[in-house]
Amino acid sequence: MKKILVPIDFSENAHKALSFAIRIADKTKARLLILYVYHPYVNDIALPEYIGSLEIYRELEESYREKLDEAVAFARRQGVHAEGVWETGGTQPAILDQARSNQIDLIVMGRTGQGGLLDKLLGSNSAAIASDADCAVLIIPPMAVEADFKNIVYATQLEFGEKPVLAQAIGLARQLKAHITFLKINSDQQLNIQSDTQYMREIKEYFGIPPEDIVVRDADSVLEGLQAYCHQAHADLLILCRRDKNLLQLLLNGRGLTRKLALATDIPLLVCHLKENGSQ
Repeated sequence: MKKILVPIDFSENAHKALSFAIRIADKTKARLLILYVYHPYVNDIALPEYIGSLEIYRELEESYREKLDEAVAFARRQGVHAEGVWETGGTQPAILDQARSNQIDLIVMGRTGQGGLLDKLLGSNSAAIASDADCAVLIIPPMAVEADFKNIVYATQLEFGEKPVLAQAIGLARQLKAHITFLKINSDQQLNIQSDTQYMREIKEYFGIPPEDIVVRDADSVLEGLQAYCHQAHADLLILCRRDKNLLQLLLNGRGLTRKLALATDIPLLVCHLKENGSQ
């Protein structure tokens, strides 16, 4: 991992996300880019009644620039290589553009709200970015307890072609010096069209995974099963492999687990992407 992008809005949870990103950057020696997206005030400056409003917005912009500088200074005091990035326009496009142009490996961002009615009506930037970004996205919920990521759960589908993300998850666990458990949830809501046995044997041999680190559980829904096991195992990070689905897969398994988890989880959620051809 070489570059981490942290979008911030100077809220309490954005600062928490920054703290998590600093921990990861410190352990992986990654470079930290701290992004603030400013929404400029647009008006007809020829009208005298707007002059006072414009002055207020200039002062606000200056205060935001100072806060961005303070966030960068805070990260540097923790011993990581950090720099600030100032962008204008829409928040989501700016984050995705910065991630692509800077070849970001990981986006770390706080989740807006509590995953309740407001998020369901308006949507969550973090959930949308987790679905649309080309790189991995780490979502920090408001109630997350700061931790060193010592106990990771990887939500596997036990499907062929998942190896690139498995390798990424195992590599991250090694960098963080964490224990990782591979969890498969069987549910009537998600059809399983192939046997798990052969793939379980293959990944055990390929990655050297101990048998006890692969867990298969039954649950009424995948979402409920993942949350229940994470609480039972005291996990401090959940990794989800999101794959681009074709029409048949959508009809069989539905859509939306990434978004549902992003809005519901109370522990940090790392969303990794697996393309249809098995590449990342």
